[in-house]
Amino acid sequence: MTGNLIVTGGGRGLGAATAVAAGERGYSVCVNYRERADRAEQVVREIEAAGGRAVAVQADVAVEADVIRLFETASDALGPITHLVN
Repeated sequence: MTGNLIVTGGGRGLGAATAVAAGERGYSVCVNYRERADRAEQVVREIEAAGGRAVAVQADVAVEADVIRLFETASDALGPITHLVN
């Protein structure tokens, strides 16, 4: 089963590896980042180059308003969010 996934911290390290792996397995991925939009956009490009769907969204998951905006933006871009890797 696949779906629409948010990966917090998806622009670097294990989060980036998780986002790319999920994209390769057919998930549509929201790559969340707090800083370094360039890294998050690179992960999005990797997912898209492999034929997947992805979007990068800046949000600090320690801030409630940012979390709400993260889910709304991801849902608007990808459809209902079905999975979260935090």
